[in-house]
Amino acid sequence: MANTVTAKGQVTIPKPVRDLLGIVPGSKVDFRRAADGSVVLARVDKKPPASRFAKLRGHAGEGLTTDAIMALTRGEA
Repeated sequence: MANTVTAKGQVTIPKPVRDLLGIVPGSKVDFRRAADGSVVLARVDKKPPASRFAKLRGHAGEGLTTDAIMALTRGEA
């Protein structure tokens, strides 16, 4: 994922990296130098990235009662 630096010193963070770190417009990031001399990009704002499972969580509202579910599974409804 090689990128070109603009005249202003800007680089576009590739979409797979943004998705992995949960970086969206307005996110704060930090560049840190690792012990081996490489540079690490890290998200530093307090909001952790949502996991792929968290995005699917929710509540569908009022559901069926246990008795209604049992009746459906038995073919009584």
